[in-house]
Amino acid sequence: MTRTERLFALAEALRARRSGVTAEELAERFGVSLRTIYRDLTSLRQADLPLAAERGRGGGYALDRSYTLPPVNLSPREAAVLVRSGEHLLAMRMMPFARTLASALDKVRGALGKSAQRELSERLRSVEMVGVPLHDVDPRVREAVEQAWFEQRPLRVRYLSPEHVESERVVWLRQVVIDRAEILLNVDDVVRGPRQLKLHRLLAAELVDESVATTHVSQAAGEEAS
Repeated sequence: MTRTERLFALAEALRARRSGVTAEELAERFGVSLRTIYRDLTSLRQADLPLAAERGRGGGYALDRSYTLPPVNLSPREAAVLVRSGEHLLAMRMMPFARTLASALDKVRGALGKSAQRELSERLRSVEMVGVPLHDVDPRVREAVEQAWFEQRPLRVRYLSPEHVESERVVWLRQVVIDRAEILLNVDDVVRGPRQLKLHRLLAAELVDESVATTHVSQAAGEEAS
């Protein structure tokens, strides 16, 4: 990568992340020294990019929040890599947020002009990704998990244990872990505490209000007391 290419890539990296990013993180990403990154950042400032250094936790280098940027223009090469990678994630069932990813891929395609879309189609035909799909999951369960994650709302789930015992739980989804063979959900079970559930063992899932989660805890406490 030439210095000019790196400067453009650095500007795009800062554009993609408006929160602070440290010089150390940037140096590691681009495989250069800290001194080089500092020199590049100075060059971007001299080119009138409104770059600021923020101190404290979560700080680092960031674009001024009031700065607006033109729409992203993807090359057919960039779009081909993004689309094929996204399609692979969907086909292999590796991405729990299928609806959001499919929508994003449509937007990537739609951002290209007619000739670029034609080139994208040609490039995609020459790329094939293979692998073993993960366990299938009811689309309604995937959508509920996706919505709960983005909206930070509790879920009522029906879960099948490895011993084939079904149980109903109300959980808060805290983290999604994509393993080589499983999609794992780290949750706070409102009754049982922190747990790790396997996505494909969710037989059903629906979003509920926070009041339902509170009621579920009270009911469980009452059952233990009796």
